[in-house]
Amino acid sequence: MIRCKWCNLKNPKYIEYHDNEWCKPNFDDKYLFEMLILESFQAGLSWECVLNKRDYFKEAFDNFDIDKICNYNEKKIEQLLKNEKIIRNRLKINAAINNSKIFKNIQSEYGSFYNYLEKFTNNKTIYEIDKTTNKLSDDISKDLQKRGMKFVGSTIIYSYLQAIGVIYSHNRECFMYKNR
Repeated sequence: MIRCKWCNLKNPKYIEYHDNEWCKPNFDDKYLFEMLILESFQAGLSWECVLNKRDYFKEAFDNFDIDKICNYNEKKIEQLLKNEKIIRNRLKINAAINNSKIFKNIQSEYGSFYNYLEKFTNNKTIYEIDKTTNKLSDDISKDLQKRGMKFVGSTIIYSYLQAIGVIYSHNRECFMYKNR
């Protein structure tokens, strides 16, 4: 089977992610939160690096329990910084805590994080390939930054939107390709 050119065929986790998760709509707030946290850790790194550590992130970040993460203190931050199984970047760890609080505020304001995203997407899937940003990712990124989120630039948000299935980007050669 031919897959997207970015998919490392020697990495079973990457193949599994490509075939069964990437670009497939999943608008459950727990998943949306997990992917936003993981995507923010990708900044400056490859998605494969983050994906390979996903299970360790899940464990280290209390199964992405937003209420727990919102209450992380300096002791927990130090524990995360010593965890060699995850990406140990203080700025990204602090951003994850900060972004969790803002995510919760958005949930309170809109009823769910997906309802917030719908404000921008109008519940439509975008089909496009070979891009790293677009107007949608620019607009969501600007709004999240205005609300105080960190590590949510347009490229990260574009990747996030692909991950959750708002943007469908399988390459033309890929067995999963479709254009509508």
